[in-house]
Amino acid sequence: MQAEVADVLRKVGSKIESYGLNTWQLRTLYAIKKCRTAELGGHIDACDECGNLTISYNSCRNRHCPKCQGKNREDWIESRSTELLPVPYFHVVFTLPEAINSLAIHQPKVVYDTLFEATWETLQTFGKTKEMQMGMFAVLHTWGQQLSLHPHLHCIVPGGGIGKNGQWQNSRTDGKFLFPVKALSKVFRAKYCAKLKEKEPIKYEQIRQALWQKPWVVFAKKPFGSPKSVVEYLGRYTHKIAISNRRIKSIDDQNVTFEYKDYRVAGVKKQMTLSHQEFIRRFALHILPKRFVKIRHYGFLSSTWKREKLKLLQEKLQVKVLEKREKKLFLPKCPCCKTGNLHRIAIFDQRGPPAWYLGDSQSSIPCKN
Repeated sequence: MQAEVADVLRKVGSKIESYGLNTWQLRTLYAIKKCRTAELGGHIDACDECGNLTISYNSCRNRHCPKCQGKNREDWIESRSTELLPVPYFHVVFTLPEAINSLAIHQPKVVYDTLFEATWETLQTFGKTKEMQMGMFAVLHTWGQQLSLHPHLHCIVPGGGIGKNGQWQNSRTDGKFLFPVKALSKVFRAKYCAKLKEKEPIKYEQIRQALWQKPWVVFAKKPFGSPKSVVEYLGRYTHKIAISNRRIKSIDDQNVTFEYKDYRVAGVKKQMTLSHQEFIRRFALHILPKRFVKIRHYGFLSSTWKREKLKLLQEKLQVKVLEKREKKLFLPKCPCCKTGNLHRIAIFDQRGPPAWYLGDSQSSIPCKN
């Protein structure tokens, strides 16, 4: 049976309250622990083929839960698929240096909001030199492979923008290059530091030397093969969390062992063992502040611009616009016969399934398999 983050939380029990976590982190971890358990209630489904009855417990739907991201990811991918343009797209990653980590722990909203702001202003600066309106959508990740704090922004940037005449223009005629990454890095650092100095002048002075000591990392990948592959690619990133359950290899009474990729040696897979407390401490570092928006859209990909002008731009570029499909009722497959669909016939709260289900009736219609 696959070990889970929730299993670690159940192992530590009430001891978690002595780990120095804030109330929002504790509330999130309690939700993850309860996910798909009797504590959240559930429902009973009947198969329309074999008649088998199946009980399922409700999900917590928390955005940090390893078990609750699949449907949100698919919905996001489908929405973005209707907004694509026949232009080159680039994956650009803006990373903050380690010197910022202490501030990120205590004031994450300031650090992460500033990361979004400085990144967008950096791209705008380069766009303005070519007199065009840029666009991007960006996803915040805060973790490294070992669950350490590693704030960075994954951005999908169309390789061009809207010129003064309202027409599309590429940032380069060949479409194979966005902007020089070394220049992007310098402008990004200058803009981030200026904003941080304005927002947190005392803290900025404490870490100023470390912030300017080394070049900051901006990484740009070559353009994608097709616009559709862009969204599917970024779909891997949008609803990712710090660690998936499949990476957890074992949990005992004291420790958690999980798998990670060591990118210093070509992404070789290795294993790390941490105490329960250290594992939970690291996991909690990546619980975002309440209502913090971690996926944001800018420029001609912002919601305001898209509502007013996107269809016109797609028409100019002769895009066959995909209409959003009407959402169909999702009917899971029966785990017994594998062919029938499950239909919900009853719901229940944390008190458990109804009396009729707990009796003999749950096995009165045997599975045909």
